[in-house]
Amino acid sequence: MADVLLMVPLFMAVASGWWLGRREGSRRNLAQHPSIGRDYFTGLDYLVNERTDEAIESFIRALEVNSDTLPAHLALAKLLRRKGDVERAIGLHQDLLRRSDLSGSDRLRVRMALARDYDAVGLLDRAEALLQEIVAENPPRDQLCEALRLLIKLYEKEGEWRLALDAAERLGRDDFNDIRSELAHYCCELAEVDLRADKLESADAWLGRALMLDADSVRASLLRARVRMLRQRWRDALRSLQRVPGQDAQFVSEVLAPMTRCYRELGLLDEYDSWLRQMMSVAPSASLILALAERIGEARGLDSAAAFITEELEKRPSIKGFNRLIDIHIEQGPEKARDGLQVLRGLAGQLEQSKPVYHCNHCGFSGRTLLWQCPSCKSWGTTRPIRGLEGE
Repeated sequence: MADVLLMVPLFMAVASGWWLGRREGSRRNLAQHPSIGRDYFTGLDYLVNERTDEAIESFIRALEVNSDTLPAHLALAKLLRRKGDVERAIGLHQDLLRRSDLSGSDRLRVRMALARDYDAVGLLDRAEALLQEIVAENPPRDQLCEALRLLIKLYEKEGEWRLALDAAERLGRDDFNDIRSELAHYCCELAEVDLRADKLESADAWLGRALMLDADSVRASLLRARVRMLRQRWRDALRSLQRVPGQDAQFVSEVLAPMTRCYRELGLLDEYDSWLRQMMSVAPSASLILALAERIGEARGLDSAAAFITEELEKRPSIKGFNRLIDIHIEQGPEKARDGLQVLRGLAGQLEQSKPVYHCNHCGFSGRTLLWQCPSCKSWGTTRPIRGLEGE
């Protein structure tokens, strides 16, 4: 049924193309081309009976190739590609390119569609070569932007982050505003490469570029803090971490461990306590509650920490908080109760370990590792910590 719904706008395009082709051939006797009408109505019959493959073949035979009917041919090939029959789409586009009567603009449209075919079937080298040829020809601005955007996504698939950024520069700043977040992630990918090679200064430069592209890049701020901590620039690292709540408050849980280290190195734990309490009013979470409980425990003892966790659990129940409370009672409680508590803690711990920690807001993919590009839908920056009883 879905295929039939896809065919409805295509049917309208084919009908228009067939009528235009018939009008164009009105100087000739239509009796010389009886197959035109027959193939068209045969295709319509196949469409009504939900035989989409046969309908496509009939519509292809029904249409003469000219500037008026080319959109219908391209729509047919696009439908083939969407149905997963990319080889037939490639064949249709290649047949079109063999024609000597295609105009330059029509040929460009077909080549662009062929590049999409190659990309869809995984022939990335062919798609790249074809798109590079198109870009080198300096086509009209719309087609140039389309080719460059396809190249950017292709380089992303290949992990060629520098080439993707170079292609974006050719787009111009006004033309890549809608992909600034993706470009910032490309910079972060390059920074991670430099981090692994211990090129800290170069990594910091890439992260600065990422933040220029996307001031709300949580990933860039977290990585920049990591780079600066490795360089023992604690105050600068702290500034990077403090940017995160303003960029996306859901990621406060991700800054707690490095922030604790920075405040300890600077000897500013009182300021850390104030920051934690401020965040509790802005973006409360299980990890934040536990971090504050840890500080309360260090200052006033585990009983005070347990009382704080109990109070917060009544307002915001979470498995994380429950498990920490059990740990405190095992450590502080009477020995005769410990065995039972340890069994309970083991079961609750297994429950916590079995649950995903992060969730993609775009497609719903979940896992226990923070992945900046969702492995399922390939969207960038759509994964967030899970909130609620089983999360934050």
